[in-house]
Amino acid sequence: MNRRDFLTNSVAALLASSTGGESTLAAAEGHRPNVLLLMSDQHKRSCMGAYGDKVARTPNLDRLAASSVRFTDAYSTNPVCTPSRASIMTGLYSHNLEAQDNTLPYLPTHRTMAHDFDAAGYMTALVGKMHWVDAQSHGFEYRLEFNDWYQYLGPKTKLYADELGRRNSGSGLPEIDDLWRDEDDPWKGHRTLDNREGSVAVGRVSLLEEKDHFDNFVARESVRFLKNFGKAGRPFFLVSSFLKPHDPFMPAQRFADMFRAEDMVLPASWAKADQSKLPKEVVQSINVNGPTPELRDPVEAKKRIALYYANLAQMDDCLGQVVQAVKDLGLENDTIIAYTSDHGEMLGELGLWQKFEFYEGSCGIPLMIHVPGRKAGVCDTPVSLVSLSATLTGLAGVTQLTANDGKSLAPYISAPQTTRPYGPVFAEYGLSSKQPKYMVRDRDWKYTYWVHDIPELYNLRTDPEELRNLAADPSHSAQVARLKNVLFAWHRPPG
Repeated sequence: MNRRDFLTNSVAALLASSTGGESTLAAAEGHRPNVLLLMSDQHKRSCMGAYGDKVARTPNLDRLAASSVRFTDAYSTNPVCTPSRASIMTGLYSHNLEAQDNTLPYLPTHRTMAHDFDAAGYMTALVGKMHWVDAQSHGFEYRLEFNDWYQYLGPKTKLYADELGRRNSGSGLPEIDDLWRDEDDPWKGHRTLDNREGSVAVGRVSLLEEKDHFDNFVARESVRFLKNFGKAGRPFFLVSSFLKPHDPFMPAQRFADMFRAEDMVLPASWAKADQSKLPKEVVQSINVNGPTPELRDPVEAKKRIALYYANLAQMDDCLGQVVQAVKDLGLENDTIIAYTSDHGEMLGELGLWQKFEFYEGSCGIPLMIHVPGRKAGVCDTPVSLVSLSATLTGLAGVTQLTANDGKSLAPYISAPQTTRPYGPVFAEYGLSSKQPKYMVRDRDWKYTYWVHDIPELYNLRTDPEELRNLAADPSHSAQVARLKNVLFAWHRPPG
């Protein structure tokens, strides 16, 4: 029996016999599977064919979903890049980390799953975006990120600086904020500016050739890593992390041609939010939308939606190149593959754009995990990305070096329709800001506590568009009190 057959049979048998979240699901010692974590940025959960979207062009993700356990109700721990990614990598909630916004890194005392895999003898590699906002290695021995892409681009980097139009660590310019903190933005006065009203353009076709996009760079270098190290005698833990569909909303021509703005449909909840029952910050975002004021115009809104789908299609194409390389190199039966995103995108729902909120479009993320030899399935249990570290290490038989807040999703991969409770799902945002807020999802209910504003309560079964805030309804006062107690038992907000 060769290694691939051994792994396939062993992993399947151990998954079938698993009964608990802490069970080891990997093959026997010495035959550990590779682990490939595919990530995107700002991928709205519902925007994928496998999740029922008829507009999205995501054939590669859909094929992966067909051989995976797909989670229909997975959530980010924090709907913004750096804190969410910190939780993914460490298995810790934001209030247990220093990384609470896109400028704050976390201390090296917090070990990541890369440290866990490294200690177990894996070759650890990161190709793409992780938004560390510092220079720590965080457990990876092989890294290619934005600054390596800029070396590849050379003078063509200016085209990307023009697309961004500003400094923006979320899009990798700079990759580390401190590099520009003392001397300010070196691109100031050297960009060719466009006529955008805010900081983020509605979008257009990119002037970069398709091969020069960051996502294509990530795909190409991930494939190179697999060719060079996929059969080098050590199992690998590879994170291939794409930027798209995050801004700039400037896809390559081939993907922009797939979607016409006039064919796009505004969300069903567009212009329907009852602003009298919403927190002030949400109302302000609906009416002003500082990053892209143009989106108040339905014509411009449809243009953005088309360009978002085009960005997503380009990311899917690049991701498909990595998955295909796994197959072409004969690694398919040796490799656990997971896909997720750090947070979602409102994409016009309730009149909102980008992320930052706890509505489904912003906080809900796609999650699917493929284990060789395991049947595919769909899991409707609400879960959190805080569990991804415990899940991937557990599936590989790797011991976590330090305890964290996550718990393995192995029981749901073994039996997707299990009634085994996961427990409430929590999220938080802006802990170091003037307006911190916290969320709990428990069964059909979602409750958001704003420290300095009114709360929100939604029944996602009867009100999936989150149009009816029931928090002030006397008939739901007991539900509000219950969920508030659950939330405060998890983490008590200040004040």
